[in-house]
Amino acid sequence: MCSSYKHRPARYTDIDAQLLKIFDATPVPMVLSRPDGSFEYANPALREMLGYSKEEIYSSDVIISHPDEAEINQDIRSQLKTDPFSPIRIEKRYLHKTGRIIPGYLTIVAEADTQGGIKRFISQIIDQTEQKRSHDQLLLASYVYKNSSEAMMVTDANNLILDINPAFTNITGYKLTELFGKSPNCLNSGRHNASFYAEMENTIDQTGQWSGEIWNQRKNGEVFAEWQTIDTIYDDKGSVLRRIALFTDISKKKEAEALILQQANYDSLTGLPNRRLFLESLKHEIRKTQTTGLSGALFIIDLDRFKEVNDALGHDQGDIMLRETGNRLRQLIRESDFVAHLSSDEFAIIQSEIGSPQEIEMTANKILTKLQQPFQLTNEQVFISASIGISLFPDDTVKAEQLLRNADQAMHNAKRAGQNRYQYFTPAMQKQAVKRMNMIRELRYAVERQQFELYYQPIIDLQSGRIVKAEALLRWHHPLNGLTSPAEFIPLAESTGMILRIGEWVFTTAARQLSNWRKQGHTELELSFNASPLQLQSDGIQPEDWLQQLDQLDIPADSMVIEITENLLIENNHKARAVLDYLRKGSMKIALDDFGTGYSSLAYLKDFKTNYLKIDQGFIRNIPENNNDTALCETMIIMAHKLNMQVIAEGIETDEQRLFLTKAGCDFGQGWLYAKALPADKFESLMNKQTRTNLLASV
Repeated sequence: MCSSYKHRPARYTDIDAQLLKIFDATPVPMVLSRPDGSFEYANPALREMLGYSKEEIYSSDVIISHPDEAEINQDIRSQLKTDPFSPIRIEKRYLHKTGRIIPGYLTIVAEADTQGGIKRFISQIIDQTEQKRSHDQLLLASYVYKNSSEAMMVTDANNLILDINPAFTNITGYKLTELFGKSPNCLNSGRHNASFYAEMENTIDQTGQWSGEIWNQRKNGEVFAEWQTIDTIYDDKGSVLRRIALFTDISKKKEAEALILQQANYDSLTGLPNRRLFLESLKHEIRKTQTTGLSGALFIIDLDRFKEVNDALGHDQGDIMLRETGNRLRQLIRESDFVAHLSSDEFAIIQSEIGSPQEIEMTANKILTKLQQPFQLTNEQVFISASIGISLFPDDTVKAEQLLRNADQAMHNAKRAGQNRYQYFTPAMQKQAVKRMNMIRELRYAVERQQFELYYQPIIDLQSGRIVKAEALLRWHHPLNGLTSPAEFIPLAESTGMILRIGEWVFTTAARQLSNWRKQGHTELELSFNASPLQLQSDGIQPEDWLQQLDQLDIPADSMVIEITENLLIENNHKARAVLDYLRKGSMKIALDDFGTGYSSLAYLKDFKTNYLKIDQGFIRNIPENNNDTALCETMIIMAHKLNMQVIAEGIETDEQRLFLTKAGCDFGQGWLYAKALPADKFESLMNKQTRTNLLASV
């Protein structure tokens, strides 16, 4: 049965009937074939193995030998011709009727006739499909065992090591010769207590399995994390035969998870918990108060004037200050409290289990005192303070987000009240917050509904007493609140970005008004207006358009003065500088407003040319009585003149102030001594009155 001969129909009348019965009864596939290779008889076991019926097996079209083995078949035929009575034993492949390949073991023996020749060949085929499958599975298992990246260890019923695979050696550094016959506890790291191992052993005894995370030790002493699975193999009697432990080194995964956790929950600059972790902790503490009955407090801490220091000295120095702030706050809190870095210069402390209000105030005062101490930066010491907002839970609210907003409102109230202090949240603050929300909504429609108006405050030449300039000041005719101060709505307009549109309206309206007054003969009048830092730092000002508008209105550009704050120059924003440079080259003048109230520096005054320096009214209010303010005003006037700037004093209210400033050489004055900010028609009347007075005086 070695080829694909075209078989003749079976004739087996000369086959012993008893032999046929034996052939039919045997479960081993067998074939009787003639010397020419054709089938004489195929038993049922063969037909079943190959999938053919009794009629089909003898068909000349049936091919049962694998076509790739033609050369093997030819060798068999040659051997049978050469030495027919020597048995042939060989592995071969056969084809099932469906095309499935059947591995088999073929044995061929010859039966002699009466003359000593070949009567027939008797072939026996052993189906090796299952043996082959088992063998392949064993090979595969061996291959996996040796080549798996997962470490494997085999122990006996007494938990002594019998074998390990190469991955085990790669991970732990141990070879089989070092571990054979030893207990696996030689790998213990010492990180787990006895109860951990007792529970593991109990689980294995009860279920035969265990899996989990465990810390073990390499040969070099390094501790590493692994995910381990242990399975048990039992014998026929149900006794433990082997235990197999598989594990994967997850040290790098644990390190990556720790890094992700660190980055997700902690601030990289200060090492403190970030806003995300802070909110989770706050919610947890709020829930605790509902079971303990005790109260807690949330402190929002904002550094006063940090931005000025940061911009003046550099962000690297600001980072040093923030890290030190975090360290100081850590030192202040109890072990049960929580400190976090929320953003830039804003920190938070959660104080839990408060027994009395005095504890809260004591903490707030300790924070204020600690942050007033000097900060040692790289090359100099810096002094700052902090403003603190406090909201209580569950008294104020049991919602974390609302509690945060409450404390934030209180913190801003502390800043507005003068900084370096703490402020509790009150229901009145919530009302203010609602009022601000309503104002923001109404502010969006103020331009369309023509609710804005410019008022004008005269600026006087202190030597002649004449009105030579005016400052345009924005007013809002609120539909419910009436005339609303800019101090109330300008910060809201800036925080929402609406200041860009409002600022453009201010410039256009002021320019048109100046054009009207020039047509009436007030050709020497200069008109100044305030520009928000946001306008200059973004695309809120298109300087080419502004200069073009002035040209179309026939207004000399040097008749318009843009007022900026000194902080804008300290920030060294390239966009703002570029806009101001363009306007200045187009002849528009620049005034530095509120000088002396920020982190003043002579460097930017020297580098950035401005036309006017405006002394803040805070310095004017107490002259000439206050010697310090007097000296500062005189110094600022002299300094400005040395830098080729003229000086405008704001907030003049008395003749004494006017006389002192005039004597000190101040160029211009502005304040209630002369006039409050007036609507355009009343300011126009004031200028016309001055013109008539001057005409009468000249007659």
